[in-house]
Amino acid sequence: MTQSAMYSRVIGTGSYLPLCRVTNQQLVDELARRGIQTSDEWIVSRTGIRARHFSAPEQTSSDMALEAACRALEMAKLKASEIDLIIVATSTPDFVFPSTACLVQSKLGIKNGGAAFDIQAVCSGFVYAFSMADNLIRSGVYRNALVIGTEVFSRLLDFNDRTTCVLFGDGAGAIVLQQSRQPGVLSSVLHADGSHANILCVPGNVQGGMVAGQAFLQMDGQAVFKLAVKVLEKVAHEVLDKAGIDSSLIDWLIPHQANLRIMTSTAKKLGVSDEKMVITVDQHGNTSAASIPLALDVAVRDGRIHSGHRVMVQGVGGGFTWGAILFCM
Repeated sequence: MTQSAMYSRVIGTGSYLPLCRVTNQQLVDELARRGIQTSDEWIVSRTGIRARHFSAPEQTSSDMALEAACRALEMAKLKASEIDLIIVATSTPDFVFPSTACLVQSKLGIKNGGAAFDIQAVCSGFVYAFSMADNLIRSGVYRNALVIGTEVFSRLLDFNDRTTCVLFGDGAGAIVLQQSRQPGVLSSVLHADGSHANILCVPGNVQGGMVAGQAFLQMDGQAVFKLAVKVLEKVAHEVLDKAGIDSSLIDWLIPHQANLRIMTSTAKKLGVSDEKMVITVDQHGNTSAASIPLALDVAVRDGRIHSGHRVMVQGVGGGFTWGAILFCM
């Protein structure tokens, strides 16, 4: 296979959600016991979220990533030993180091395997990891890549702050990318602007065995909303222009599942109907880097997305980072 003929295609998807499902009303009741007032109507009207999943205390990002990875491998009909590249997107790694990707590699039973590393681009992490895996496969160095988004964001939440604690959930999603003669990924675009780092962050670090700074998630909701709507529309047009495809040819749009109002606004500006948008934020909340592969797996397994469909995924997150990928299933 010559380098000019190399592409990558998605041949398997998988996902995992922790067993503990928390509805808005359950969360509202818990917050009320803390003296914090909110309501199901308040949460739904502003975000579209109705429920989310929280991991068990002993559950780690690598545990959930393993579950999603095994399901993706099963769909792809590949053995773990055939994977020569693992990229994990996460903002909630098991440890400072080693990487969560190395832990997943070990849990899959892969010894002396190919490369394994993490990417930290927050909610855009999966798009970044997907794009990087595609380019590494196109280079001819790797053949089968496992790309995973996994998060335990519940551990970063301040449950005394109703503006953030109602938004996020835990979970993992994965895809298997394989080298192919047939075009799969058509185009990808990635961006970042670190001058907006303060509008969505967890400004803490480890010093002397303790957390220095703030270990809870902090967000300027209005600033994030305005910037997200702006950059998601722009990057969608960039990736379409790069592929030479009109938005009318998109079969499915899978935005980062953060806020239903942001998602529908982006779809409207692209001329994509709501019927062509995969929505899981109502049941999963914002699972950060896991949200796109989770939504993709749901739509593949329920039959909405199938071979030949053109799919656009797009993410936006802390950093500030954003990106989009257009690919054929």
